[in-house]
Amino acid sequence: MDAQGRGRADNVDPADQWVINPNTGEYELRLSSSAPQSSVPGPRTPPAPRAGGAGRGRTAAPGREVPPQRRRRPAAEEPLPGRRGRRPAKQKSRAKKVVLWTGGTMAFVLVATGTAGYFYLKHLEGNVKTTDVGSAGQSSFRKDEAFNILIIGTDKRTGAGNEGYGDKGSSGHADTTILLHVAEDRSNATALSIPRDLIVDIPDCPTTLEDGSQKVVPGLQGVRFNRSLGENGRDAGCTMRTVKEATGIAPDHFMMADFNAVKTLTTAVEGVEVCVEKAVDDKQSKLKLPAGESTVEGEQALAFLRTRKSFGNSGDLDRIKVQQQFLGSLMRKMSSSDTLTSPTKLLKLAEAATEALTVDKAIGKVGTLKDIALELKKVPTKNITFTTVPVVDNPAETVKATVVLDESAAPQVFDMIKNDISFTEVKQQKKKEAAAVAARLKGTKAPASEVRVRILNGGAPPGSAQETLYWLQNDEGVTKSENAGNAPRTLNRTTLEYAPDQADQARRLADILGLSGSAMKPGESVTNSQGLPTMTLTLGEDFKGAGVKLDGSSAKTPDIDKSTADKVQCAG
Repeated sequence: MDAQGRGRADNVDPADQWVINPNTGEYELRLSSSAPQSSVPGPRTPPAPRAGGAGRGRTAAPGREVPPQRRRRPAAEEPLPGRRGRRPAKQKSRAKKVVLWTGGTMAFVLVATGTAGYFYLKHLEGNVKTTDVGSAGQSSFRKDEAFNILIIGTDKRTGAGNEGYGDKGSSGHADTTILLHVAEDRSNATALSIPRDLIVDIPDCPTTLEDGSQKVVPGLQGVRFNRSLGENGRDAGCTMRTVKEATGIAPDHFMMADFNAVKTLTTAVEGVEVCVEKAVDDKQSKLKLPAGESTVEGEQALAFLRTRKSFGNSGDLDRIKVQQQFLGSLMRKMSSSDTLTSPTKLLKLAEAATEALTVDKAIGKVGTLKDIALELKKVPTKNITFTTVPVVDNPAETVKATVVLDESAAPQVFDMIKNDISFTEVKQQKKKEAAAVAARLKGTKAPASEVRVRILNGGAPPGSAQETLYWLQNDEGVTKSENAGNAPRTLNRTTLEYAPDQADQARRLADILGLSGSAMKPGESVTNSQGLPTMTLTLGEDFKGAGVKLDGSSAKTPDIDKSTADKVQCAG
């Protein structure tokens, strides 16, 4: 019988059974005296003394000293902090607690370092469902690069109390979708909402069935985005492919949750604060709120996210703004000290979210979930931007029901995300570091004829390395260059690696290519096919073609509607 079962049997909240061991700083499972003890590793009772042992019954291992025994507490002394009895006024745990937020519907990952935390994370991993999306996503998670996670809130009506919401027979469409981009330096993130009524082309989708066999679901042209999931067996991998087709941004991984996630997560944090400009009484969603601030949880939180008639022009775009405001509030609540210092709330959050969460197989392991959570925790909420794909009404419709891309603004938004450019006014690095990066471009530049470089394709379109080689040699005079084939991994941004004594060559090539200082990576010397020292130019996913300047750092932020996660806003 596991810890959760024992807790329920004794009418004790399982979260209250996890307490801090003051000697190790880790959470351990403590049960009542009547309950069988946990198998979760923790402080062990020393073995019985052996005759002839060293120092009052304890035997020293060869070459090691036996530490002195601790004095027993007097009978009248108060119990130690963390055990049953008085708690200290302020006790800081060394166990790390990390929040992972998601969009539309939400997901949460609890991370606690140490052995006990590891076993609990393994339990959480068992809650998470996984989907094999094949080549639609990355095969692994990389902590040292920018990454994109597609967050999908499905409208599938599974779970108690959800049958009465709209289409009870829905196969689960992409009702709410957010592309979360986390910057390489973790200084900022962008949450880009994709309207469900956006007209897109859905590509052919290879899909792995439950029995392990595969089939290709035929694509569709000029249809609503939300049909990229559920219909005809399309899985989240198909939604990922559709996003790449529509935006040019390739999601690395996905996380998907349903209606239950909203209800259970908001209940676990004891409600989320929301604000409305005027009183709401929506008969369809059953949302009823007074003007001003309120706290919602459970069914009421789901109603707040689902309602349309009470905000703006009653369309999906206005509902997206409300959802973004809600998510910002949820993030603030989940990252508050009140939540992070409460083992009870953290455990309830972890259980609630992982039970409602589906992810791709590449991130379904406990270690990977922990890594993602730790990386997301580094991003300040004030630098997390919520925005929506720029769209306009579909000109092909008389009665406006769908939208299409705003070609005057959408491409720039997509390019900024692909090039890892923040939508908030943040300093990408400390002043000293920024000056050092800028200095890489300053100084003498070697003649183009002396630049020696090998070119690799690390995510650019096929043939880009050869195209660049031809352009450099014939148009720019970089004759000492060669095509070195494909890079070992895909890069979001083009990089130039060089040894310190190649700095003048690096500055010349950076000038030719339009590389920023941050794209220049000082390192160790490597050799080309002739055994001569050379630089390495790796063309990333931001490569736009030979001769097209790569530096997008000077691009101005487009005039789009956006908000940040640290500010309270009222829906109206």
